[in-house]
Amino acid sequence: MADSLLDESEAEHLKRWIGRSETTRDDIVAAQIAAMSATIDRDDPPPAPGDPVPPLWHWLFFMPRMRRSALGRDGHPALGGFLPPVPLPRRMWAGGRLEWLTPLKIGGAADKTSTVKDVQVKHGKTGPLVFVTVLHEFRQDGALCLREEHDIVYRGYDRPGAPPPKPLPAPAEPEFSRTVTPDPVLLFRYSALTFNGHRIHYDRSFCTEEEGYPGLIFHGPLTATLLVDLVRTEIPGAELRSFQFRAVSPLFDTAPLTIHGCKTPQSADGAYTLWALNPEGALAMQAEARIAV
Repeated sequence: MADSLLDESEAEHLKRWIGRSETTRDDIVAAQIAAMSATIDRDDPPPAPGDPVPPLWHWLFFMPRMRRSALGRDGHPALGGFLPPVPLPRRMWAGGRLEWLTPLKIGGAADKTSTVKDVQVKHGKTGPLVFVTVLHEFRQDGALCLREEHDIVYRGYDRPGAPPPKPLPAPAEPEFSRTVTPDPVLLFRYSALTFNGHRIHYDRSFCTEEEGYPGLIFHGPLTATLLVDLVRTEIPGAELRSFQFRAVSPLFDTAPLTIHGCKTPQSADGAYTLWALNPEGALAMQAEARIAV
């Protein structure tokens, strides 16, 4: 997409979406929780009404349920509506910041209010970039349970011959690690659970032949979920208070990836540094979790 599509007037047009808000309601059903547990291979007891929703598993709910005719060719919702109509072909979940105030509970309805907080247009080495920040607030029985800032980045296709970005190293020495072997079944199941029709996660020919990727793309939110799950496994009973993460480079289903964690150096308030590495050992995602102490 040409840079001229993101001149000053276009940038100002996109900024008009700042402040737009919508509220959706969903039932926090146990079946979805049980399916997610099976998807990431956890041996959890059957979920029951009143149980807390595990951290980041709220992403299984409140998903836009667009009619198929309202989707673009890539499986994403067509431009327009609540989010600004950014005229760039690639849309990615870049990261976010979350704060838990009180748990969402299984077995009841909850409300999610989403507000476009900011829109920033920048021009990087790969061309124009648009960063959209959305604030999500989740309430149940009148109480604010969770506050989340969600960062979305829009960009164009890579230019032919452009050098790949310099890989970043791991941020620390791990205290605990896990190897994750991605496969199409895992990616398909997570796409289905989150009602995510984006073809880059399950349609290999589209992903490799039309988007130019080497394989199916591992979901950024799934990577974040597995990082949190690493904390839950290594620190049984840990109660998450906050979590922030940033996607650095994509992961694919072509080879195993690794996830790691350690207590944040010089931190005495329950902070853990977490990260995911691609098969070559380069940083794919970095995060920090804070647990109750």
